[in-house]
Amino acid sequence: MTDASPFDLTGHVSVVTGGNSGIGLAYARGLARAGADVCVVGRNTERNEAAAAELRAFGHRVLPLTCDVAQEQQVVDTIARAASELGRIDSCFVNAGVPQGTTPFLETDLAEFRRVTSVNLDAAFATLREAAKVMVAQGEGGSLVATASLVAKQGAPRGQSYAASKAGIIAVMNSIAVELAKHGIRANSVLPGWVETPMTDGIFAWDRFRERVLPRMPVGRWGRPEDFESVAVYLAGPASAFHTGDSLLIDGGYSKF
Repeated sequence: MTDASPFDLTGHVSVVTGGNSGIGLAYARGLARAGADVCVVGRNTERNEAAAAELRAFGHRVLPLTCDVAQEQQVVDTIARAASELGRIDSCFVNAGVPQGTTPFLETDLAEFRRVTSVNLDAAFATLREAAKVMVAQGEGGSLVATASLVAKQGAPRGQSYAASKAGIIAVMNSIAVELAKHGIRANSVLPGWVETPMTDGIFAWDRFRERVLPRMPVGRWGRPEDFESVAVYLAGPASAFHTGDSLLIDGGYSKF
């Protein structure tokens, strides 16, 4: 037994891809507030630095790294650098992604399909693999978390590539949870519902969408990135020690109404 709070992440090191805005930045903010050192990974150096400046206000180490996760070698190098400069990796949040396209299914070619899946699924796989290698070598367990989506379970027009990539994330995490449990590594996916982020600006600007969808939200509002801060703290640390292989649907009750 210990008197330490299971939500205290002091001394914990976390990597967050896509961590300079939206849900990824919310993950990073929650982790830093709870005491963790955070590596923010993103393609845009200026946004990475801005996110790092915000997170440093919590008084812990923040390492911003620029990386195009669609490039496998960049992923390998970035995870290695994060582990080297911060000393370890205890949790990794795979959040980098691209939005669904607007091309109708009958007009979507494989190049467009793969444009989405190469980032949302292939790059996520590589990131999870490299972070897991570090955790296994450390021999102290860890937590792998990947952002999937509500659309992995519910249909969305013109969203086949995005939905497929996010459903793939769930399948990968389920498999990882079983295979890496012997190393003390947990693996869970987070399925956001309709959340107002830079990635969803386009669809949220569509009046018809807002008029049709918001009335189906039992909580009476859209999701906000800050709704995911405490989710990150729970999944990263000892509070979720017995929680693995799950898909956490966080949608304000939308899928139940």
